[in-house]
Amino acid sequence: MRLHARAWGSGDRVALLVHGMMSDHRSWRRVGPALADRGYRVIAVDLRGHGRSPRGTGATPAERYGAEALAQDLVDTLPAGADLALGHSLGGLALSLAVERLRPRRAVYSDPAWCIPGPGRGLGPEGFAWFRTAAREQIAALNPRWEAADVDIELDTLALWDPDTGGGLSDLAGRAVLPERPAVPSLVQLADPSFVVGPAHAAELAHRGFEVRVVAGAGHTIHRDDLPGFLASLDGWI
Repeated sequence: MRLHARAWGSGDRVALLVHGMMSDHRSWRRVGPALADRGYRVIAVDLRGHGRSPRGTGATPAERYGAEALAQDLVDTLPAGADLALGHSLGGLALSLAVERLRPRRAVYSDPAWCIPGPGRGLGPEGFAWFRTAAREQIAALNPRWEAADVDIELDTLALWDPDTGGGLSDLAGRAVLPERPAVPSLVQLADPSFVVGPAHAAELAHRGFEVRVVAGAGHTIHRDDLPGFLASLDGWI
């Protein structure tokens, strides 16, 4: 599958951006230009079932939107050997499964979905479908630090999003899928607190060789909550 992509900049270095569930490349509307100003050619994709990318095919959500399919789409669409690859949430999960094939020089996993809640323990994969009908006021209330433009974009992306992407991760619900080791030098950037990578798992990731940084006070979508904090946390990585 070839994913829809958006580019910023024309620098000598290449940065790849992979958004989280329910979003698309527009969630990076401020990050893309910020990296372009730092000399990158930035490429941001829409994952399958999101934005302007194709929907998945198959009889079940797992066949249409399994994590490995998301990862393979990245390999089929994006250039290998980029200077930086950055994935948020679901995009972080997909990137971690594709990173050995993409082989960027550095990888950043922003609050990656490596510990997906199971049924009865918070928001399980199928529970994401609720957001498809959320009103603007609800999105704004859930994300009080977002700019108004991000709330508007989220409403647009929800209208394009296939809720079956949540069910596609059902086989991962209730268990941790932490990478065994960093395939390339890797930063794990966490919200404060993170509901997808708790303190024990953060400590385990550090033990496995990942650098772990917390962006104080930021919610799950760090780059939309606190762009200066997001960029400051990437010091030495961009």
